[in-house]
Amino acid sequence: MIDKRLYLFSFLICGILITSCGDKKNDAAQQQAPPPTPVTTAEVTSTDAVYYDEYPATITALDQINITSQVTGYVTAIHFKDGQKVQKGELLYSIDQQIYQANLQQAMANLQLQQANLDKSSKDADRYHELDKHDAVAKQQVDYADAALEVSKKQVAAAKANVASLQSNVQFSSIRSPLSGTIGISQVKQGTLVTAGNTVLNTVSTDNPMAVDFTIDQKQIYRFEKIKEEGTEPKDSVFTIAFGDDVYPYPGKISLIDRAVDPQTGTLKIRLVFANDKSMLKAGMNATVRVKNTASKNATIIPYEAVTEQLGEFYVYVVGDSSRVTQQKVVLGTQVESNVIIKDGLKPGETIVVKGVQNLHQGSVITTAAPKSAAQQQK
Repeated sequence: MIDKRLYLFSFLICGILITSCGDKKNDAAQQQAPPPTPVTTAEVTSTDAVYYDEYPATITALDQINITSQVTGYVTAIHFKDGQKVQKGELLYSIDQQIYQANLQQAMANLQLQQANLDKSSKDADRYHELDKHDAVAKQQVDYADAALEVSKKQVAAAKANVASLQSNVQFSSIRSPLSGTIGISQVKQGTLVTAGNTVLNTVSTDNPMAVDFTIDQKQIYRFEKIKEEGTEPKDSVFTIAFGDDVYPYPGKISLIDRAVDPQTGTLKIRLVFANDKSMLKAGMNATVRVKNTASKNATIIPYEAVTEQLGEFYVYVVGDSSRVTQQKVVLGTQVESNVIIKDGLKPGETIVVKGVQNLHQGSVITTAAPKSAAQQQK
């Protein structure tokens, strides 16, 4: 019985010793450092960065007028083709003139009648004044003659004004282009009844040059005022516009800076002008204004893929002593193609990890050596 107990006790002691040895081996394995993480690094550099600030913009005509009729009537003729170029004063629409011509003829006849009355009153007044010189007529009769003459003069003036008004109606029934430009699609057809001052017939707008409007933050007013003051030549290409990946081939310049800041948004409108010889720009198009920025002298710049984001903040891994990395917070500036300007957080000459950042954490050890093949690892 005692021998069995001794045997069981010895067996338990051996099991404990074996377990203890196994735990020590596991602890040693856990304490062994992981292999260095293979990465690609790059040195932080500084350069004179040239990039473009971008603003959403709308293309508009420098001058645009809605054409309405100043008389009421039916459209009797349309003298243009939709979308064609028109010149200032060119006939566009004809409105039925019959009523206006008839009214004008009646007004002219009335003017002739009033003119005849004026001639009669003038002769009567002259006759009475001549008789008055010889005391051959009562003074009252002379006064009546003068009063009748004044009434006739006013009636003639009123008749002339009526004729002028009706002549205007006749003229307004022929609608002409108010400016040189491109006319749009007619909103009325021949035979349509138009109402004076209400019916929009068409729109004419200038198309060369074209305006491009965009807004800036009030903090940028000084920059754009300075650009306007210094002036820009077409060769400078300070202002360009883009449609997606396509950049308009002709540069623009500042036409005007609006008079006041919008108090609700804190923004200010700026208008550029661009040549449009080939009619590539159309009013109402959306575009992106690209403003060349050369203000970043000796800017710190790194590859954008080196940046990681955590909770809205940006970091890079800086290589330190013993190939160990430190996570460094940075403030990003403008992205320049595949690179990005660093406003704060890095200095030229530091080494950062560019590729392999997803496998790193604070304190990771890295290597820039090429990873070994399976055959090399077996050796």
